[in-house]
Amino acid sequence: MKYSLKICYRFCLPSLVKTLSLLVLVFLFTQCDDSSKKRPSIKKEVEPEIQVDVPSFNEDSAYAFIEQQVAFGPRVPGTDPWRECADYLVKQLESAAFEVTVQEAEVKIYDGTPVPMKNIIGRWKPELTSRILLFAHWDTRPFADKDNSRKNEPIDGANDGGSGVGVILEIARTLGIAEKLPNIGLDVIFFDVEDWGEPEGSYTASSSSTYCLGSQYWANNPPIPNFRPRYGILLDMVGAADGLFVYEEYSMTYAKHVAQKVWKRAAKLGHQKLFLARQVGFQVMDDHYYVNEVARIPSIDIIEFNPQTRSFGKYHHTHDDNMEVIYKPTLKAVGQTLLEVIYREK
Repeated sequence: MKYSLKICYRFCLPSLVKTLSLLVLVFLFTQCDDSSKKRPSIKKEVEPEIQVDVPSFNEDSAYAFIEQQVAFGPRVPGTDPWRECADYLVKQLESAAFEVTVQEAEVKIYDGTPVPMKNIIGRWKPELTSRILLFAHWDTRPFADKDNSRKNEPIDGANDGGSGVGVILEIARTLGIAEKLPNIGLDVIFFDVEDWGEPEGSYTASSSSTYCLGSQYWANNPPIPNFRPRYGILLDMVGAADGLFVYEEYSMTYAKHVAQKVWKRAAKLGHQKLFLARQVGFQVMDDHYYVNEVARIPSIDIIEFNPQTRSFGKYHHTHDDNMEVIYKPTLKAVGQTLLEVIYREK
């Protein structure tokens, strides 16, 4: 017996211990698995999309606003087409129930020549303290410095200048006739003498400051005391058929939250192939820079830029910047996105 018991101790007992250990592990695993099943699953709740009654943006009307600007002729400061267009812009804003003022001054261009300036400023519901600013430049390039011919002749500026103004005018018109109104006020500014910077090929270290003279003047000489809108959005070259919009670097530095808000809303509307939510090291000295840096109003720039070619459209600063460049679906995408942003503000 002793012998047999010894044999059982050496061989049977270790096997029994292993078997028991295995059973314990299976039991513990089963218990853990069962307990996890008993726990209520935590589901991340997706905040439902708030339904907002937003008017439809009329791209045909926006196109007509651009067409009329071009019909006046190049809007070079100091010329008759420039004066006629200024009167037209004022009347269009007034017809949409905007209070309009014109900031007039004389500024010096890159070579020291003084030129007249008209910044056209419109305020919708000025009694409301919570406000958004939309702006664009309305003047046109006085020479086609990127063209192969007629370099010294001014351009039509259908997209570069005209498109941003056209979209804003249509937003203003929409507010003027809408039954349901947004909860905030709207300011618009059409800046002048934006595009009379140094010609291509003669750039100096300070050439960028020779552009945007209207916004520079406005920012340093604010016509409205304590003007503090929540944020600003600049529209520049927003009407071309192949136009793409990426995050511009100054916009992301000064107003990242605004850029993301606009681009996300564009994606919600199905325009993510037009509004590319990416940064590509693209930085442009445009009117929004001075609105940010001097006026201290966080602002972004919606401006065409192709990340593959790393350039603006081929029409830029040439005589090809005419009505043939303008594409109504692009106007619709930009305009509807902005209306959605405006109407969703509380």
